[in-house]
Amino acid sequence: MPAIDKPDSQLTAVKWRFPSVHPEGRKYVLIAGFATLLTYSILSHFLGWLLVGVTVWTAAFFRDPVRTTPADPKLVVAPADGLVTMITRVGPPTELAEAGMAGEFTRVSIFMSVFDVHINRSPIAGRIRKIAYVPGKFLNADLDKASEDNERQHFLVERDDGVMIGFTQIAGLVARRILAFVREGDTVSAGERIGLIRFGSRVDVYLPAGTGSQVLLGQRCIAGETVLGTLGLDPGLSGVSQ
Repeated sequence: MPAIDKPDSQLTAVKWRFPSVHPEGRKYVLIAGFATLLTYSILSHFLGWLLVGVTVWTAAFFRDPVRTTPADPKLVVAPADGLVTMITRVGPPTELAEAGMAGEFTRVSIFMSVFDVHINRSPIAGRIRKIAYVPGKFLNADLDKASEDNERQHFLVERDDGVMIGFTQIAGLVARRILAFVREGDTVSAGERIGLIRFGSRVDVYLPAGTGSQVLLGQRCIAGETVLGTLGLDPGLSGVSQ
């Protein structure tokens, strides 16, 4: 019987690997590890073992797993890991409206608990047209008013065809620092790492008119992989939690 040729994609296997710790978090892991060692050696073995758990959690919080982003320019991918807590129609944030973002948008809010990966990624490929940091409060990031009251950082990414996608990092109850890895004018690819929030927070994504959400309330997203929407398509999805 003749051999049947198969596409290379069917012959290639991907192996699981332990996620690395992002450079931003390595100093915190070292501090936690050093405190654990001192406590175990000088104060108490019991407390030392408790701090081992804290050290492991710190390393896990700053984990930076590899993600595979679908290569389709029409797709808008999730910028954050977490739970979809709100989907609503809104106008653009003031800071992004001043940069040329206009009209009505579908805002998809993704809440990150302290157990989620906190590396944020660009939802589309394009040029960083605007980054705007806004100081504010540290309310529960799950509240709707957190998008206007909390410390936050807006990003506006513009594609080559002029389509713009805005998204916002929002601090939460225990988040005390929002970081950006990119600058205005930088070119990014879809799924590229663009920032980090410490420690528990939310990311809002603004889908333009005519583009509906392809995720549902209560659904979990994976940054750089989960498709939030397809530009120009509104599937009108509904779902059941079970």
